[in-house]
Amino acid sequence: MSVTTRIVDYDQGGQTYEGFLAMPSGTPKAVVLVAHAWGGQSGFEQGKAKWLAEQGYAGFAVDVYGKGKRGETTEECQALMEPLASNRTELQSRLEFALNVAKTESDAAKAAAIGFCFGGLCVLDMARTNMDLEGVVSFHGLLGGAGNTADKVMPKVLALHGWDDPMATPEDVMMFSKEMTEAKANWQLHAYGNTLHAFSNPAAQNLDFGIQYSAEADRRSFAACADFLNEILG
Repeated sequence: MSVTTRIVDYDQGGQTYEGFLAMPSGTPKAVVLVAHAWGGQSGFEQGKAKWLAEQGYAGFAVDVYGKGKRGETTEECQALMEPLASNRTELQSRLEFALNVAKTESDAAKAAAIGFCFGGLCVLDMARTNMDLEGVVSFHGLLGGAGNTADKVMPKVLALHGWDDPMATPEDVMMFSKEMTEAKANWQLHAYGNTLHAFSNPAAQNLDFGIQYSAEADRRSFAACADFLNEILG
């Protein structure tokens, strides 16, 4: 399937953000947002948007930091992520605005979202606050809630998790499962044994930091994601 891409600049609150839209040939089945890791939107997320377009969806890589705001070092990435990780209301506002832009630019009626690492936290927050989505997929996401989870979470939730992820411990998993169950969510969690954080990113190669690519977990997680999207979006 041929795929076309373009940059979509959009403004919110006096700041410009840079989205990346990948479109399939013909009418997309739906639009799927791609939420970025802590360094900001990169070629990794753009590649996932293209992969989604190859599956017949419009793929929209979001930007919650602002145009040109990207991190390279650990310190830079932390400085970008922390203000939003500690102000989830602002983060959720930016995500909902990006969702509306994605729907308008793709002319799609239905939507879902996938996210990686910090982006996993982002898409889980989209579900927690009942944004207009059919479902979300978190890849090695941070699992802690924001304290404003809806009484009844409507989007379906799939969490793809490395069991040995030091940034989302077994205790965090249990708290997440309790949160989702109490919110009456339609949720599932796939845990991959002997697997660390960032398992889907081939560039993740830092055992001291607890991140390590796993080709097996990468393959399994994207197969699960594709099946989930097909279920909720058709």
